[in-house]
Amino acid sequence: MGKARNLVLLILLILVVDQAIKIWVKTHMPLSYHWDASHQMLTPYDRGIRPFGPEAEWCQIYFVENEGMAWGLSFGGEWGKMALTLFRLLAVIFGVWYIREILRKKHHPGFIICVALIFAGALGNLIDSMFYGLIFEKSTYVSVANIFPSKGYAGFLHGRVVDMFYFPVIRTHYPSWFPFFGGEDFEFFSPVFNLADASISIGVIALLLFQKRFMHGHHADKNQTIETSTPVNDDVQVS
Repeated sequence: MGKARNLVLLILLILVVDQAIKIWVKTHMPLSYHWDASHQMLTPYDRGIRPFGPEAEWCQIYFVENEGMAWGLSFGGEWGKMALTLFRLLAVIFGVWYIREILRKKHHPGFIICVALIFAGALGNLIDSMFYGLIFEKSTYVSVANIFPSKGYAGFLHGRVVDMFYFPVIRTHYPSWFPFFGGEDFEFFSPVFNLADASISIGVIALLLFQKRFMHGHHADKNQTIETSTPVNDDVQVS
């Protein structure tokens, strides 16, 4: 019970912090990106926040909305959006069952935590997709949205996921001799993401890096010597 309680607390902590940041951004910032004249690419307005001061170009907060995939990706228009939300809902339902199973089977604590991080991130973005269209006004590039309006900007399952963290740590150019991209701009790290995306990514990366340790620990626990209450005495002869 103690492990289950700690896992629930971890998931709730990620959800509360993730939603608190999203709600603050949604109700305090206009959108930071707009479509250019060709409607083929996103161009940033100078409306970001630099938490560590104007000189902190590498750490910025930009308000971006997307259709629900991690790191701002989308596909399939409205039907694709609904399919993605339903898929995430099924994944979260499966995640509840799976977490109960790995707790019952006493998997490696590190493996359980990674699964919890992925689950919390998926649930955090699912909340946006399911409810944000109902409880928020539409955000624009000139005004912020109000929460709990008389009518939201979209229906159930059609909300947009709120992203905000932008860390362009490196900004440079590809050398002229570089194949295909010579002379073009290079930026690391360019995606705008949220805490839920980060939680999913950390969980997945940790699973990939430590999967052998997690699996070895689980098999070792299963192969431990089983204790018995059968008395042993010196009169037993071994042939």
